[in-house]
Amino acid sequence: MDAVNQPLVVKHLGHQTYEPVWHAMQKFTDERDDQTPDELWLVEHPPVFTQGLAGKAEHILAAGDIPVIQVDRGGQVTYHGPGQIVAYPLINLRRHGIGVKSLVYGIEQAIIDTIGLYGITAKRLDNAPGVYVNGAKMASLGLRIRKACSFHGLAFNINMDLEPFQRINPCGFSGLEVIQLADMASDVNLATVEQQLIAAFCQQLNFTAAN
Repeated sequence: MDAVNQPLVVKHLGHQTYEPVWHAMQKFTDERDDQTPDELWLVEHPPVFTQGLAGKAEHILAAGDIPVIQVDRGGQVTYHGPGQIVAYPLINLRRHGIGVKSLVYGIEQAIIDTIGLYGITAKRLDNAPGVYVNGAKMASLGLRIRKACSFHGLAFNINMDLEPFQRINPCGFSGLEVIQLADMASDVNLATVEQQLIAAFCQQLNFTAAN
């Protein structure tokens, strides 16, 4: 299958608790075949910490009343909450003709391009997946590949309560500053940023969005 401008089914899930969406991603990946269209799920989760496969308990400093869920993605602990765009690309990498590194690069570049629309320069950091502005983290990334297909994805801080990030070492880095788009730009609307991110994702990874 030609990797150029393949259809991508975009699903807006709204506000959903974490675990049912996680298990739905697993089920979708396990049951898909070579004819199953690729999908991009967008969701906002209630407050939750998720601990990746490499996660160490000492990076959770004081979870308090926020649940901690052990999950099957790469990476360390992160936080999801309202006002954050969480996007899960469910991509058949083999069929689409890309590897994991290309997927990670494309996701990060889509976020960088989206942030750039607001006059802000964002960057990658070596050996620290995600997107950063002046060394502070605005978006995190954690993926799982099964049967050459991706699930889990990215979390992009838009306009949220950042306090829970102080209860953890974000992504395993002690003292890492976490920021959000609304604190650096005016007129930030989550739904608008979501559409901008979808467009940038499709441009970077050669998809055409279909709802």
